[in-house]
Amino acid sequence: MGLSVTEKILSTHIGDGKLEKGETIGLKIDQCLTQDSTGTMAWLEFEAIGVPQVKCEVAVSYVDHTSLSFKGESSDDHLFLYTMARKYGAYYSKAGNGVCHQVHYERFAKPGKTLLGSDSHTPTSSSLGMLAIGAGGADVAVAMGGGYFYMKVPKVMRIWLEGELQPGVAAKDVILEVLRRIGVKGGVGYILEYAGPGVASLTIPQRATITNMGAETGATTSVFPSDEITREFLRLQGRERDWMELKADPDATYDDELVINLSELEPMVAMPGSPDNVKPISEVKGHEINQVYMGSCTNGSFQDMGLAALLLRGREVAKDIEVIMSPGSRQVEELLLAKGLTYNLVKAGVRMVEPGCHGCIGMGYVPGYGHYSVRTVNRNWFGRGGSKHARLMLTSVETAVASALAGHLADPREIPGIAEAVKEIRELVTSTNVMSITDDSMIIPPVPPADAQRVEIKRSPNIVPLRKQVPPENTMGGEVLIKVGDNISTDDILPAGSLTQHLRSNLPEISRFTFYYIDTEFAKRAEEKGGGFIAGGENYGQGSSREHAAFAPWQLGVKAVFAKSFARIHRANLVNAGIVPVMVDTDPMEQGDEMELDISTLDSGKVRIVNKTRGTEYEGTTDLSEREVAIIRAGGLLAYTKQLHG
Repeated sequence: MGLSVTEKILSTHIGDGKLEKGETIGLKIDQCLTQDSTGTMAWLEFEAIGVPQVKCEVAVSYVDHTSLSFKGESSDDHLFLYTMARKYGAYYSKAGNGVCHQVHYERFAKPGKTLLGSDSHTPTSSSLGMLAIGAGGADVAVAMGGGYFYMKVPKVMRIWLEGELQPGVAAKDVILEVLRRIGVKGGVGYILEYAGPGVASLTIPQRATITNMGAETGATTSVFPSDEITREFLRLQGRERDWMELKADPDATYDDELVINLSELEPMVAMPGSPDNVKPISEVKGHEINQVYMGSCTNGSFQDMGLAALLLRGREVAKDIEVIMSPGSRQVEELLLAKGLTYNLVKAGVRMVEPGCHGCIGMGYVPGYGHYSVRTVNRNWFGRGGSKHARLMLTSVETAVASALAGHLADPREIPGIAEAVKEIRELVTSTNVMSITDDSMIIPPVPPADAQRVEIKRSPNIVPLRKQVPPENTMGGEVLIKVGDNISTDDILPAGSLTQHLRSNLPEISRFTFYYIDTEFAKRAEEKGGGFIAGGENYGQGSSREHAAFAPWQLGVKAVFAKSFARIHRANLVNAGIVPVMVDTDPMEQGDEMELDISTLDSGKVRIVNKTRGTEYEGTTDLSEREVAIIRAGGLLAYTKQLHG
């Protein structure tokens, strides 16, 4: 029986366990990435483990989420991350060099390799035929130290692509169609593997858009084969030596399949509230808008930004809305300048900002109360973008440009000359030797180990070491501190944006914003009650890999989360924090109920829950591996790792 691309990469990287569906394996990790929103925690955790140097092949510390340094604490974090990278043997990508995912697939990603990143959109680099997986910072810290990344062997869903995209229809519409069909939970337990004749029609930037936003389905990652398109991209990046062919065997088998005819797709829009609230443009065009934001790790490539510039050449955006663009990387920014395309954008009335995450997470360009913002980003929950009152619509760059010109949601297929612009940018993307234009001067390479020993770590008062993880008691008591519904995101648990971004390295302070958008009194109540429990619904913790959403509740004394189901990364982060993720019907529970949790039978996968307030008893399940049980027993991943290695 033949192997899929997924199975070929997994089979060459198993360090512990067997490649059987549902089994837990320890995966050898070749590359690691962190960014400044999650990286301060990851590096503090790496330091706590006590390993003298990074042991994976490549580790990169990126600054992209707080690159504009709205607060001085962010500048402190940057210096801390820089000196940590120098001390421990990592590359450092400076503020202004771009979004980690865009830079990584341009400069570091390699077919056939594994990448673990402390950001849920790490799968972007799987566009080049590697397995790139998002995880919590503690897991990345362990991988940087040479440890395995443990995961259940996922099922593989083949997404078979036929035909070619028509002018005005984009790669973003492909992944929005996937989300329309399977939703934000449909990818849980799967790797999405793209195949079929339609794959050859997609450039690497287009594939990157698809693998990036595959994270919104809950999938472990998404992956494309490595083919001649991949080889040519790497050649233009001056990295052809990194190429290898990697494709599925003709007789490979899959657990599920979707078929998408690219030729039949139309532009799509994810309407406010969820990335899977997807509508065809024909149903929603004409809808009012107040803002257009182009960029992010999903659509920040030269192909996207350059196409926008070509479509706006000689035109002006609508005067009653604002239009912003942030290129995904410095390389993209330099290419726009070199090709004379930046002038088109500025002349058309577009506000340009340096490469970085920015508006996507609410670091600037926050929409007003009830304002509709068309964005080429990947998430649009209420609270994303810096305000729970904003209404975000997710589209392709083509649809964003059409809407910017019209002043309302518009169909890009109606832009005069769009077919010619699509052809022109495709030719530029596939023929431009980018290394003749760009350089890596803002990527600081590691120093020799002998020199690293003399590096002094720069810590501000805002950079606070983690408190010690301690083993839990078998019987835990406390109140249900809050009860929430289905699809609670990591932004719901701990908001991103200017509210908290400067506190990423200060867990005691950032924990005060836990559930801030839902209940501003939560942190105070948790402290007054001496901790307790959280009750959630289905898919609790969807979205970001941001482990602060697990460690902040831990800081406040949360002992367990009761939920009907958990999102993959957040479940792992809860375990790493020493919080027990318990699956149980939470409908009978209410905020304020006095609970008792008995985890003495944790090894069996079942736990006893007593609701003292209502005089009822439940049986919960945990679905924990033997290793995860040991992590909980130790008090968390850092304590477990130190225990394991003495």
